Amino acid sequence: MNRLTLTLASGLALAAASAQAQDVINIGVQPATQPIYIAKAAGYLDEIEEAHDVDLEFKSFSYGAPENQAMAAGEIQMASAGMGPAIVASARLEAKLLAITVLDQTAILVQSDSDIATIADLEGKTVAYPGKGSQQYPLLIKALSDAGLEEGDIRLFKTKGSDVGTLLAAKRVDAGVTWDPHVSGALANGSAKVLMTSGKILPIKGEHYIGNGFYARNDFMDAYPEVTQAVVDALVRAENLILDEPETAMDMWAEEVGVPREVIEYSITEGISVFTTDITPEQETIDAYTQFLKDAKILEADDAPKIDTTFAEKASNAG
Repeated sequence: MNRLTLTLASGLALAAASAQAQDVINIGVQPATQPIYIAKAAGYLDEIEEAHDVDLEFKSFSYGAPENQAMAAGEIQMASAGMGPAIVASARLEAKLLAITVLDQTAILVQSDSDIATIADLEGKTVAYPGKGSQQYPLLIKALSDAGLEEGDIRLFKTKGSDVGTLLAAKRVDAGVTWDPHVSGALANGSAKVLMTSGKILPIKGEHYIGNGFYARNDFMDAYPEVTQAVVDALVRAENLILDEPETAMDMWAEEVGVPREVIEYSITEGISVFTTDITPEQETIDAYTQFLKDAKILEADDAPKIDTTFAEKASNAG
C-alpha cells in the first residue's frame, strides 16, 4: 500500500461546500457483511435522513485503496472498510477512525481435503495471498513466524482475494489467506477449510482481531456533528440487530449486498466475521494495530492514525 499523494486543502473546502449545498452525504461501502448495510435495511438511515434533511447515499468499492482515494478527493464523506485501509486513511488523510464495526474477518484456508493441519505444515507449500500491501500479508507472515517459519519457507502466489477459493478448488495452491466474504464463500461451496483465523494470529481486541473500521472526514464531522453521531448510533443499533436477530440480518445482507445467503450464514455461524456493540476504537487497541502495520511496512514510522472515540462511546451508552 503506497503513500497517497494528497492535495487536500481545496478538496476539503469543496467537499464541505458541496455536501452543505446538496445535503447529500456519500458513504463508502464494500460488498461484505458490514453493519452499515443492516442500518440501511432496517430503516435506521431513513430515520436520519428525515430527522436531519439529508440524503445518505452508498458508493460501493471492491477494496480499500480506491475508497480512500475517493475520500481524499472529497467524493465520499464517511466510509466502511477493512481496518488496514481505515487506519491508513486516519493516518494520512484529514480523517478520523470512529468505530471498529467487525472483528476478525480474515483466515488462512487450505483445500477441503488437505492433510495440512498446522501452520508448520505449510513449509514448502504454495500459498495464495493478495499482495504485500494488504493486511492479510503481515497476518500470514506473523502466523508463519509464530510457527517457527519464515517467508522463504513457503512459495507465495499473488492473486486477488476473491480468487483464493477458486485457486484452492482447482488445487493450484495449497493454501491461501483472504477476507470475508471470500473466506465464507470458499467454506460454503466446499472448496476450503479454515487452517487459522485472524483472531488466533493477532488477538488485540479481547480474543479477536479487528477487521473493519468506520471513519469520516474531519470537515464533514465539523459541519455535521449531529448526523455523524446519528450514523454511529445507527451502527450500534445494527450490531444489536445482528446479535439479537441473526436470521433477519442474514436476509438483509443477502438482499442488500447480493452475496448468497448460505455464504453469509457461514460467516456468522462459523465466527468468521464477529460482531459486537462495543465499537469504540480504544487507543491501546489502535496502538497495537498501528505497530503491526508499521512492522509490515504498510505504515511508515511517522504515520500517526487519528481516532475520535466520543461518537462510539455516546452511541454505546445510549444503546
